[in-house]
Amino acid sequence: MNYRNFVKYNFIVLFFVFSIMFILSNDSHKTFAQLDTNNFHYQYYLDDENIHIPDQFIIYLKDNGNNNFNTLDPEEFYETELKNTGTELLYTYNYVTKGLAIKIPDENVLEILKRNPNVEYIGQDMIVSIFSNQKIFTQLNHQELPMGIDRVDGDLSSTRNNINSINADIAVLDTGIDLDHEDLNVYQQVSFIPNTNSADDDHGHGTHIAGIAAAKDNSLGTVGIAPGARLWAVKVLEGTGIGDMSTLVKGLDYVAENADQIDVAVMSLGCECKSNALDIAVNNVVNLGVTLVVAAGNDGTNAETFSPANNPNVITVSAIADTDGKCGGNGHSTSYGQDDTLATFSNYGDIVDISAPGVEIFSTYKSNSYTSLSGTSMAAPHVAGAAALYKSTHQDATPIEIKNHLVNSGTELSDLCDGNGHGYFSADKDNFNEPLLYLGKD
Repeated sequence: MNYRNFVKYNFIVLFFVFSIMFILSNDSHKTFAQLDTNNFHYQYYLDDENIHIPDQFIIYLKDNGNNNFNTLDPEEFYETELKNTGTELLYTYNYVTKGLAIKIPDENVLEILKRNPNVEYIGQDMIVSIFSNQKIFTQLNHQELPMGIDRVDGDLSSTRNNINSINADIAVLDTGIDLDHEDLNVYQQVSFIPNTNSADDDHGHGTHIAGIAAAKDNSLGTVGIAPGARLWAVKVLEGTGIGDMSTLVKGLDYVAENADQIDVAVMSLGCECKSNALDIAVNNVVNLGVTLVVAAGNDGTNAETFSPANNPNVITVSAIADTDGKCGGNGHSTSYGQDDTLATFSNYGDIVDISAPGVEIFSTYKSNSYTSLSGTSMAAPHVAGAAALYKSTHQDATPIEIKNHLVNSGTELSDLCDGNGHGYFSADKDNFNEPLLYLGKD
């Protein structure tokens, strides 16, 4: 068994064991004035030791000072500096930054590369994975309003009710999207998984994310927060729901390349880690005007140790349980907590910006089907869809302005339940009460 398969096998086993253990164990507004890059510095080897991929590195090249745009060509750099050194070029990055991902089995080559004057940053590649729990298959021949959308009064949004399809573009960086799903408007697709030429979803997670954000408002299955928005399927995870950080950065490179078209990107994935490589890519994509929405993670712990959730320039989303589409806590309980409570699996902390429904969420699935899944993976696309809604009517809005709008229009702890979707939740695990997504007022 090769290393990658060994790591993925053990990762899956550990995930299963902890999931079983987990099941058995059952302030106010924020204003983000500017992109926060003060805490990020390009330097060597600041990443955590966990889930590293041996001999596999992400390398960013130095800005050569040409009008703040790096004109160094990553492929040319590899051919000049690293060809015939026993290394293997995995990816080149040209838009999110100038860089490359390489296998370097020889420590001497790595040491030489550290001293190369054109190298700004070297970080070890890592394993990333989805944040969801499986699954109940369902087939429908009619359309249902998902409980999550009902809970945030997404059906009352004047933006979505005035037009049939939302004029916005959402990139889903995930396991792909079912390209033939009749309830989804898949506009573009690309895969960065080796030995694939299609972003068709062979897992189901990415398709589920896509439907929560943007399933069509028609007579079929379900409807999304931003119905009919154009979806960009960016396949960065394998059919196991696991992938490499370097592949995720390549997906962000693609988003950066198309930042003039993509409004919002959602990443319901990550790792318990700190990755400067990912932070640099994320910051540069946000600087290009793309709003990034990410899941907080499913370990029931502080999200500050999870990436990309711990990046201050994304919108980090925790998950609540809701079973009746209303505030008040009168719905039935779930395996992940009572109605209108923070989901027991959800990560938390002051790094979290907003919460949204994430338990037993009904949405599209692979093979033109539908299913219910749970996780902060499911909460994040509610917010991504809301960001796309706002962007569709405020086309000059920056990611920071979109973030401020969603946070400041959310339901707060002090808000009384109106008997519908405008009301808060309980059982938060910290002293920071992030707002709950709310779309009933524009």
